[in-house]
Amino acid sequence: MTDPRDLVDRYVAVWNEPDAERRRKAVSELWTEDGVQVLQPPREIRETAATLGVTPTLEARGHDALQVRVTRSYEQFVAPGEFIFKPRDNADRLGDVVKFNWEMVRGSDGEVAASGLQILVLDDDGRIKTD
Repeated sequence: MTDPRDLVDRYVAVWNEPDAERRRKAVSELWTEDGVQVLQPPREIRETAATLGVTPTLEARGHDALQVRVTRSYEQFVAPGEFIFKPRDNADRLGDVVKFNWEMVRGSDGEVAASGLQILVLDDDGRIKTD
């Protein structure tokens, strides 16, 4: 059984990884080939979608799309040296579900600039099917 703290440490590390090849390898080790990250769109998109009577979601599905997603996040937040992602110490697992909170902190002073709740659904091998 996958230790949730180990999984969370590896998950958060991939978002901070500066080396593109190590990032690619970590993505393929963390997620299943058809793994998906589902994101809630920004409020403006949700409001526009509501006027159309639909519910929008943003998805990165499969290793190639997940690699792009992780790389873009790295380039936007971490590479400029402004932020780093950190897990909070609350990883927990129930069956095939792992949940934890993360923070994006300023490199200059450690101030929390953003935080979130991550829920991961794992396959039988402990790889992420749904994020």
